[in-house]
Amino acid sequence: MKDANKSNKDSLMNLLLIYMEDPRLNVWHFALLLAILSLGYKQGQMQNIKVSRSKIMALSHINTIPTYHKYFKELQNLGYIEYFPSYHPGVKSEVYLKDKKVAP
Repeated sequence: MKDANKSNKDSLMNLLLIYMEDPRLNVWHFALLLAILSLGYKQGQMQNIKVSRSKIMALSHINTIPTYHKYFKELQNLGYIEYFPSYHPGVKSEVYLKDKKVAP
């Protein structure tokens, strides 16, 4: 179990280093990414993460839906995340975090 925790922490740090190098990302992008990473860490997943808008908004301290959608969409367009929505109320959507450096 120790190796899995170390692996998750290493993956988390690698992703954060990739994000910090991109000057296009602002505080709202980071808030969303950290909320998603937090959910992934709790789930033991660093790529396919089960999410809900309400949970991400609460964790990121983003209070308005338009702001959430704007920056969430920008993360998709910038190539940092892939979003797989679930249209079923009992099944959470998934976010796939890309672990490769994205060219500006």
